[in-house]
Amino acid sequence: MNSAIVVGAGIWGTSVALRLADTGWDVTLVEQHGFPGHLRQASAGETRLLRCAHGGDEWYARLAWRARDGWRALERRAGEDLYLEAGLVWFAHRMDGAERLSTAALERAGVPYEVWDPDRLATRFPDVRVAGLAFALWEPHAGVLRARRAVQVTAGLARDAGVRLVTGRARPGPDGEVVLGGDVLRADRVVWACGAWLPRAFPDLAATAGMTVTRQDTLHFAAPGEEWRTPPTPAWIDYDASAYGHGDVDGAGLKATSDAEGEPFDPEGGERLIAPGSERAARAYLRTRFPALAAAPVQLGQVCQYALTPDAEWIITEVSEGTWVLGGDSGHGFKHAPALAAYVAGLLEGEYGPEPRFAPEGRTAVRGLRTSGSVM
Repeated sequence: MNSAIVVGAGIWGTSVALRLADTGWDVTLVEQHGFPGHLRQASAGETRLLRCAHGGDEWYARLAWRARDGWRALERRAGEDLYLEAGLVWFAHRMDGAERLSTAALERAGVPYEVWDPDRLATRFPDVRVAGLAFALWEPHAGVLRARRAVQVTAGLARDAGVRLVTGRARPGPDGEVVLGGDVLRADRVVWACGAWLPRAFPDLAATAGMTVTRQDTLHFAAPGEEWRTPPTPAWIDYDASAYGHGDVDGAGLKATSDAEGEPFDPEGGERLIAPGSERAARAYLRTRFPALAAAPVQLGQVCQYALTPDAEWIITEVSEGTWVLGGDSGHGFKHAPALAAYVAGLLEGEYGPEPRFAPEGRTAVRGLRTSGSVM
C-alpha cells in the first residue's frame, strides 16, 4: 500500500487526503491548529464562489466545471448541502473586457453561459442598479459554496475513509521527512498544502515564485426579506471594480467585499478586526449596485488571508523526490478542490507531470485569473 503525508487541513489538503484514501493510500493528515476549518485558515471563510469563467483561460474553466460535479458527489456522500447553485452574474463595464474573453473560453470548454444586455439584467434582478454596464455575463450553473463547512465535511469524510488526523506544527526535514515536534514522519509521498504558512516552511520556493500573503476583509450586510437570499439572489462579480459577493446564505447577510490586493499580513499574529476602510469601500459599492442596502448594518465581518503569486497561477511542484508543494491558491483556488485533488493524485502516482504554468520560476504580474481587476 502506498503511503502519503498531507500537511495542512484546508480545503486543498483535506481534498487530497480524501482522494488518496479513496484510492487505497495510507494517509496521514497533519494540521497545526488541531481541527480543519479553524478560523485562521484561508479556507475558513463562510462562503466561496464557484464560477467557471477565468478570462481567456480554458484550463481553469474546465477544471471548475469538473469540480462542480465533484462537489455534487461530495454532497451526496455526506448527505448535506454544500453548494448553492444560484447562478452568477458578471457585471461587464466594457465590451472587450475579461467577461468577453471568458465567453470564448466557456464556449470551447462546453460550459453553459448567456450574455444579457443591461435591460434584461434589470428585469431579472430588479434590485441591481445597471447604470454604466455594457452587458452581463450569466453563468447559470455557478453559485456559492459553504466554505468552512465544506472543509469540515471533507475532513470528516477523509477520517471515515481511514485518514489519520495528527495535530502539530510540521516542518520539512532534510530528506523529505516531516518533522513534528520530536517525531519524524516518513511516507512514500509528502504533500505540503500549508496555505499562507508556505513562506515559513519553504522560504526560498516562496521567494522564487514571488508569493505574498495579504489581508482580505470580507463583509456581510443585513438583508431583510426573502428576495435577498441566495437563491434567488445570485452570486455576482464586478471584475473592473474588484468586487464580488452574493445574497444572504444561512442568515449571514448579503456579502459585498473587495478582491483588490490587501496589505501584507501575518497569518499567525495578524489582528483579525475589519478595517474601517474596508467597510467604507463596501458601502460605496453597495451605493453603486445595491442602493437599497447601502445603509444596512454589518452583520458579519471576517479577516482572511490570501496566498498569492504575481500571476495568480498556483504553485504545484516537486521540491525533492516524492515531496510536493501546493500553494498560491487564494482568490480562485477553493472551488476547484475536488477536481484538483484528482489531478494531484495523478501526479503522485506518476501518471503525468505538472502543468508548466505551475512551476515557481518565471512569474510575471498578471491578475486575469482572479477578480482583482488590477492587471489583465
